[in-house]
Amino acid sequence: MKKFVSILLVFTLIFASSAMMSYADDGAPCYYIDSIGGNDANSGTSADEAVKSIAGLKNLDIRPGTHFFFRNGGEYECNVTLTCKGTKDKPVVITSYGDGEKALLYTNDHIEVFRLFDCSYVTVKNLHIKAPNGGGIWIDALTETSVGITLDNLLFTDMQNFKVTSRDDFSRGAAPARAAVMVKGLPAKTRYAVNDLTITNSEVYNCANGFMIWGSWNEEQAPWCEEEDIDPIFNTGLLIKGCYFHEMDAEAVVVGICDGALVTNCRSINCCQGEGVDENGEILYFTAAMWFWGSINSTIQYCEIAGQKNFGDGMAVDFDSYTHNCTYQYIYSHDNTRFMCNCPNHSGHRNNTVRYCLSVNDNVGRSRISANPGEHNISFYNNTIVNCGDFHLIDMYDSLIVNNIIIPKDGCFVAYDVWDLPRDGNIIGNNCYYGCEPPLIDMGSMNTVPGFVGTDYSDPASFKLSADSPLIGAGYDVDSNATHDYYGNAIVSNNIGCYMGEGEDVPYEGESFLVKIFRICRSIIMRIIYELKVIFEDWGIQL
Repeated sequence: MKKFVSILLVFTLIFASSAMMSYADDGAPCYYIDSIGGNDANSGTSADEAVKSIAGLKNLDIRPGTHFFFRNGGEYECNVTLTCKGTKDKPVVITSYGDGEKALLYTNDHIEVFRLFDCSYVTVKNLHIKAPNGGGIWIDALTETSVGITLDNLLFTDMQNFKVTSRDDFSRGAAPARAAVMVKGLPAKTRYAVNDLTITNSEVYNCANGFMIWGSWNEEQAPWCEEEDIDPIFNTGLLIKGCYFHEMDAEAVVVGICDGALVTNCRSINCCQGEGVDENGEILYFTAAMWFWGSINSTIQYCEIAGQKNFGDGMAVDFDSYTHNCTYQYIYSHDNTRFMCNCPNHSGHRNNTVRYCLSVNDNVGRSRISANPGEHNISFYNNTIVNCGDFHLIDMYDSLIVNNIIIPKDGCFVAYDVWDLPRDGNIIGNNCYYGCEPPLIDMGSMNTVPGFVGTDYSDPASFKLSADSPLIGAGYDVDSNATHDYYGNAIVSNNIGCYMGEGEDVPYEGESFLVKIFRICRSIIMRIIYELKVIFEDWGIQL
């Protein structure tokens, strides 16, 4: 069988003079590619004169407003490096036309379908992108800052979605990363940013990784460095909205080295399916669905994150590697390995927030608000966490941990270190624990039936509160800019948990005094057994 020779088209557009700009104001050309009825002998400048393949495009005149149209229902082998510039009002557009399924652009090589290098104001939309041995789109700023790239209504499928034994290579493009979209890399090769990137209404299915976003970390481009060597060039203006990631070996979104990024209204279902352990159960690598790395002033919100299996991580909430002033809010996390596990380094994290999140059945591994060198000024409030594994509150400084409902599964606890008593500046209180005793650092909080309105753990509405719940109006007054709760209700009552309404018209079913005493005694006994087991395991004795 004749071997197909990969196509490499380099489209270059340089604005060097006012004369060029005036020329660009004339009508921009459109090019048509039709693998079904086209002919490479055609001009490609109209639907009736469509070429059959990308190789058939000749004498290209690319200006602001130029469009490339691929006929829907067709399949196009694609291996394109694009270097061009549109304008904000007249982007260069790559899209589809006609009826039928999305036009399929694919490569069978270990390379990307598109490489957008030094591009500004380019839009790619309404296409299906597939790369069984490669990656989707690699965006990089090699000699100048990139601005205004838009990816919309794209379907990414079949990108090396197999089991691995280590983390993916994020340093050399989307193909080595097994990713739908790679921005720059870690480490990045240049000090230029990719700003105002927008990715919307897209689906990633049967791919190893989704959208891997990286900026530039320092002059040496060494991500693992001393704190004094950090000198980031942040990508600004990132928006990822309305995207659906599912059935993936690894991660959905990494917000790396960004300032002001927003990930909103996305779903990550059954990502991080690689357990990351060897045949002896030893951890080989760590993955999480949506996380921050070295970013500032950024937010992940209104997202559903479910079904992660990675044993080392597999959490919904993850501030990693010197991330500051970032927020997770209005997250529905369920059936993951764990809800939260942060990885601070250098001198720790500053001013991060987790609020109005609902976590259900995230109970395979221990959740951990922090670890050495710690979270500073973290705000963790009005979260409802049900049927979790052990929840560890450690290494917090000047932090706010209030108004949370935490209900571990049977045999698990809200854990603490005996040496980790409240440090100066920490505010820990007005929480509700059930199924375990409050930790020593929070003995003044409630230990009672919360008063949920339902019992269906698969329905988030079950975790609203009855009007007679003792948690209604019992919260700490958090001075925040939040205007509504997890359910979208206006905040009208200062409650414990992610529900902030006046209470639902459902009877509150508490527990009798004797039942409560029995429950607390049982919990204390189980805690003693748990602590003894930990001590014996530290001595190398398995019980």
